[in-house]
Amino acid sequence: MKLRVSAVQYQLQTIKSFEEFAKQSEHYLKTAAEFGSEFVLFPEFFTTQLLSIGSEQGTSLTINELPGFTEQYQTLFSSFAQKMNVHIIGGTHVIRIDDRLYNVAHLFYPDGRIEQQAKLHITPTEVNEWNMSAGDEVKVFDTDKGRIAILTCYDIEFPEVVRMVKAKGADVIFCPSCTDDRHGFHRVRYTSHARAIENQVYVVVTGTVGSLPTVDFMRANFGQAAVITPNDVPFPPRGIMVEGELNNDMIVTADLDLSLLYEVRERGSVTTWRDRRSDLYPDWEKMNMKGY
Repeated sequence: MKLRVSAVQYQLQTIKSFEEFAKQSEHYLKTAAEFGSEFVLFPEFFTTQLLSIGSEQGTSLTINELPGFTEQYQTLFSSFAQKMNVHIIGGTHVIRIDDRLYNVAHLFYPDGRIEQQAKLHITPTEVNEWNMSAGDEVKVFDTDKGRIAILTCYDIEFPEVVRMVKAKGADVIFCPSCTDDRHGFHRVRYTSHARAIENQVYVVVTGTVGSLPTVDFMRANFGQAAVITPNDVPFPPRGIMVEGELNNDMIVTADLDLSLLYEVRERGSVTTWRDRRSDLYPDWEKMNMKGY
């Protein structure tokens, strides 16, 4: 089984209307369609661009007002997915549930379905400055090209949750991220490589680039898209199938061959997934069977 993926290095810039946001998003999707992509990944928090529109009184919008765009965002990206016959991992968008804010990744299916995965691990800035709440459910998603998971930015830095989604059958981890400096960027990037090696999976990661001068905590962005592989003979030596140019407005595309994952899990130079010591550190399947 093969699937073609594209990852968007989304250029954040001040806009004046939702229609501008829609046109910019459509531009990336049309580009991915020209390459025949079946999955397109947008970054974390890319919908904060909508806050740069401001209010009718000319005042700045805050994170608390971003959920007000939820219906428009979901309708727009669902229509894109159906019209272009593509799976869209629509980055993340902030939604409100019972008066609490959640940073939620959205998966838009070509048939109109919409699935969600809330971010599980919340950074200090998200907690202290935006009063965000953490999700409490780990999901995997079936597609006609295989089983995937969506883990947002900070989530990829926790090996346990990636072990869980792999134990549930995910072969590709999509990681929308948003980092504001080199330190944060490399934390996400290096741990993405570690998770690919540990679990013998693909990790598709991307981040925001550009700047939103009128949106708090989105004034600086440092991002790069990449498709990351296990480090073994069938794959590139550095475990990088493709990567973008740092901080540039662009899209990268690659083909993922799932059969190579199955091959290295059975006959690779190392077989990290098969050789895990579940007698010492139970994975999700073992824990679930024991009623944990």
